[in-house]
Amino acid sequence: MRHLLGIEGLRRADIEALLDRAEAHVKGGPDASHVLKGRVVANLFFEDSTRTRTSFEMAAHALGAEVLNWTTAGSSVSKGETLLDTVRNIEATGPVALIIRHRSSGAPHLVAKHVNCAVINAGDGTHEHPSQALLDAFTLRRRWGRLDGRTVVIVGDILHSRVARSNLHCLTTLGAQVVLCGPPTLLPPGLESFGAEVCSNLDAVLPRADAVMCLRVQSERQGENFFPSTREFSRMYGLNVARAEKLKPEALILHPGPMNRGVEIAPAVADGQRSVILEQVAHGVAVRRAILEEVCR
Repeated sequence: MRHLLGIEGLRRADIEALLDRAEAHVKGGPDASHVLKGRVVANLFFEDSTRTRTSFEMAAHALGAEVLNWTTAGSSVSKGETLLDTVRNIEATGPVALIIRHRSSGAPHLVAKHVNCAVINAGDGTHEHPSQALLDAFTLRRRWGRLDGRTVVIVGDILHSRVARSNLHCLTTLGAQVVLCGPPTLLPPGLESFGAEVCSNLDAVLPRADAVMCLRVQSERQGENFFPSTREFSRMYGLNVARAEKLKPEALILHPGPMNRGVEIAPAVADGQRSVILEQVAHGVAVRRAILEEVCR
């Protein structure tokens, strides 16, 4: 695997190999601190990030790499430098991999065509966020053993969610049934063709869910009037305490972060015993170590 640009198109064996490698790291496998010793990994974040950038940095350090953390603030992007000129100049300094987050869908794919080093997509526009989907699947697999036959409900702003798209491809490839739920205005057409069940009634699907993933309400989109208000969204699609009680006793609750507490998820639910949100964050380092090992070998 030369690049990781998305989950779509990966075989089940490819995904499971990455998850198995991450499992070995979690269980304290052989010392890997020499794998990227003397090499540089470049974090190129054209959008803000906490969890993804930090865990990629920690993963690279765990493999012995030096990390270049680049952001648009203070860079020549403010002077009009193009994406390709930026990445070509950074590649000229010799990194083994470029980890790219960008507001434009397809940006990492474009970069991969013009550089010789590995490219990892850390989230591109509304397209994909492959490492997030892998760590989500890893979190569920650690709890369940296998995902075959499980039902995962993903609820919220499906239209703008790169996390939802990557998870749809990842979870269905691993044998799970994915239900995408949200306001009709936030459910793009054609999702059924990718193997998803699509609905607008959250209360109807909660009793059969083995896991529920809440997505952030993207307040920056509210000027487009996809729903009347965040209060109305929370009333219809927020995972509050009453709704959580409709779940199976062993059902799990996930959120890719950052959370809008009290909107898409109630604080008591986010911090409750069913929540694996912090496990997702913790597993992000192991999964991203596995990704770096795979694309940089």
